[in-house]
Amino acid sequence: MSAGVVTGAPVATRAPLGRQLRSELRWIVRRPRTVIGLASLCLVPVLAGVGLWFAADGEGPAGPGLAAIIDGNGLVLPVFTLFLALPLLLPLVGAIWAADGLAGEAQHGTLRGLMIAPVGRLRLLGIKAFGVATMTLAAVTLIAVVGAVVGVVLFGGGGMLTLSGSTLPLGAALGRIALTVLLVTVQVWGVAAIALAISACTEHPLVVMAATMAGVIVFAVLGVFQSLDWLHPYLITSAWEGLVDVMRDPLPTGELWRSTALAGCYVVIGLSLAAMRLATKDN
Repeated sequence: MSAGVVTGAPVATRAPLGRQLRSELRWIVRRPRTVIGLASLCLVPVLAGVGLWFAADGEGPAGPGLAAIIDGNGLVLPVFTLFLALPLLLPLVGAIWAADGLAGEAQHGTLRGLMIAPVGRLRLLGIKAFGVATMTLAAVTLIAVVGAVVGVVLFGGGGMLTLSGSTLPLGAALGRIALTVLLVTVQVWGVAAIALAISACTEHPLVVMAATMAGVIVFAVLGVFQSLDWLHPYLITSAWEGLVDVMRDPLPTGELWRSTALAGCYVVIGLSLAAMRLATKDN
């Protein structure tokens, strides 16, 4: 054997990215609380639809008016449900998955093993962010699909009545629902990215969820004060009101682009802070 040649030495290999992404998704989906959370989200459009059905079917001046508006307009239900869940429920869901992604791993002692494995820390963050983003998209899509089914069953749905008074045909109505899913998902990604940054700084998932939801509530409160008008364009919660433009005809895009760009800034800021923390994290 020639000098300087070492045989049998372990060689660090990096798993294919696709396998790591699939493994991350399997790890998230197999958790019981993920299944329970997704099942609970399905109840939101069901309860909203049943409540509207009873309100429209009730007696009194409000009943007939609501019945005339919503009859045959069931495809509005998924859009209404997503706007209903956006202020608190969907940010909480994103924060839960972000908390489990890093803080949960640290709490169970598995994050150290991931960080010393032959996987770059930025790549690890990207995998965790991919898992959070994918599950968030799945949750929002699930609400929209269940809402559309419930709306059509309870109220019928050959089209969609817009806030402008016009009625969109079925194809255009489904397109508006898909657009709403995309817009709402991007907003939740912005919140989840900040939650991921907090998750990189602690080993307690409850701290991540509490801090994230406290921030959402504080932002919403700050958006109420007229004296803070200069601050409102930078609050992600202030942009959520502009998403209602998706229900107008013709579709105005100004506020939709602005809210999406603002959420994108939050995504960049959150992931950048998380990357900076992971780059210096030694435990």
